[in-house]
Formats: sequence, structure tokens, C-alpha cells
Amino acid sequence: MKPKNMTYSKQPYSNKLRIVIAIGDPSGIGPEIILKALCSQELPKEMQPLLVGCKKTLEIIHSRLKLQGVNSLINPKNLIIEDLPISYKVNPGQPNAKTGAASFYWLTYATNLLISNKARALVTAPISKKFWHKAGHIYPGQTERLAELTGAKEPAMLFTAVSKKNGWRLNTLLATTHIPLTSVPNALTPDLIESKLNTLFTFCKRFKTNPRIVVAGLNPHAGEDGNLGTEEIQWISPLLNQWQVNHPEVKLIGPVPPDTCWLSTVKAWEEQPNEQSPDGILALYHDQGLIPMKLIAFDEAVNTTLGLPFIRTSPDHGTAFDIADKGLARPNSMIAAIKAAWDLSSNK
Repeated sequence: MKPKNMTYSKQPYSNKLRIVIAIGDPSGIGPEIILKALCSQELPKEMQPLLVGCKKTLEIIHSRLKLQGVNSLINPKNLIIEDLPISYKVNPGQPNAKTGAASFYWLTYATNLLISNKARALVTAPISKKFWHKAGHIYPGQTERLAELTGAKEPAMLFTAVSKKNGWRLNTLLATTHIPLTSVPNALTPDLIESKLNTLFTFCKRFKTNPRIVVAGLNPHAGEDGNLGTEEIQWISPLLNQWQVNHPEVKLIGPVPPDTCWLSTVKAWEEQPNEQSPDGILALYHDQGLIPMKLIAFDEAVNTTLGLPFIRTSPDHGTAFDIADKGLARPNSMIAAIKAAWDLSSNK
């Protein structure tokens, strides 16, 4: 970890070096993992973090954690904070409509900084959808609010992670996101799948000219020739075949039975990638993609919103109200999110 008195770049404040970090629900672990993450040696020293939230709340959380013996923390006094204060006491692990409203306001403010080109990327700490709703902000999640603010028509949720063992990058993009499972078959359309494939291809080309992309099936065993569902036969496979014809530079595989779709990634993540290792996987619904991603790379996975006019990342976990203010929250995914925001925004 960096020394306690670590400070970031002393260059004149620059939008090109600025990473905006919205601190999320103040009664969750967001403030804690941010203060821990910004102490990490893994982050670029030239980066200039700008936190959006309540300065007093961050200082109180810092003091409480120090009293518990948590020393790997950056002091909020050494950070630049866009101070949007709250007038009530925040009780760790006890969210309410006010903490939900605060996290919504901070995200909105942080996003507007990016829209105004006052930073190079946005990182968001976890929020609670439940308490957004209690505050009157009815959104499925942060992604949808970001899309509304930026006018993005087709935002996409991609989870990316880099193996610390060999540097291999695991990418999973979700075709559908925060909708009920019963709504998935109707939400999946040829236009949607084609759009998501194009988005995934564009992302994967950042790292490899001729990527290998795998598409998960919708039904068990990818329908098993129509015996367990007909979507694969009726339109998914024909669409993939045509997309492959239109993109000969890509090796497209699928639809692959969902229960084996991510097996090749385990060996690539733990040992060494080979020619069969996918550069990107398209999951057709939320949990189909998130379960294997979190099993394989929970501490390193980063939620990346594609389709916005700027790079936005976040940890792949939630608010963890049950361990807030106990010094137990691991900052790994937040570190990875900040690193990803920096790296991806350097090569748009």
C-alpha cells in the first residue's frame, strides 16, 4: 500500500488526468472501499481523482475506520472533493430514502461533470435500487439513469476483468440487463442481438484485431435441436450465421450450451489462454453472465457501461450494508474499476 500521506499528481489540475468517483450510498461500503482503493500502489500516480459526495461523511468514516485499526486508507483531507453535503447523520448499514436520494444526486452531479468534459472517466460506487425507489427515483439501476442523462440509446453492460496471474482479459457482455427472467424471451430480438454483438466486437477490437466471440444459448443445452426450446433453431443460429458472414475477421462461436459456455475461460484465467480462449462472451440475460463472472473473477471484475459518450466503470458488487463500517470491505473490485476507467479512457 502507498504511504498514509500519499498524494496524487501535483501537476496543475487537468481534465485529462481527472477520474470522477461518485461515492454511492453513504450507509454502504462505497466510501470505505474508495478510501482504501485510493491508497493502492496499483493506481497510476499521475491520476487526479475527484470525489463527488459529502466531505464530512467521508471524514467521519475515515476517522471511524482508523479507530478500528484500518491503516491502509487515504485521508480525505488529501483529496479533492466536490462537496455536496448532507444535513443528517448517516448510520452505517441503515440505509433509508435520504441516503438513496443522496446517492442519486451525487451520481447525477458526477455524470454532468463528464457531460461537460471536465474529466476523462467516471467511476461509481454501489447504490441501492430499493432506496432509490423509496426516494422516488424509479430506475432499474445506475446504467439506466446514465443513459437518460447522456441520451444514450443503447447502453450496454459489459463485465471485464484482467487476470493477475497472466494478464488475460475476460469480457462478458449482457444482452438484457435488469428485467425479470420472464421478460427475457420477449426482450431478445434479432436487432438487439446484432446490436450487442457489434458493441462487443468493437470493445474486443481494442485488444485484438481478430477476436474470438462466443454466444451463450438461451435454453438449456442451447435448445438441444429444438427439444428444449426453439429460439436457437428458429432465429438465433441463423442470425449468428449471417453476422459471421458479415464479419469474416471474427471467429464467432454459438449458440453454446450455457452450462459449458464459460468453461474455457477458467483455464485461461487460472493458467494460460490458448487459441480456444474467448475474447468476449455474449450472455443473453443478467444472471447467465454474472454468475460465472463472479465465480471466476469476483474481486477483479468491473462493470463497464458501453454506449455512453464517456467511460464509466463500477465494482461488480453491491452496497454490502451488513458489513458497512466494520473495516471488512475488500477494495479489490474498486481498485480494478478505477484502473479500468483510466486504461479504457486512454484509448477510446
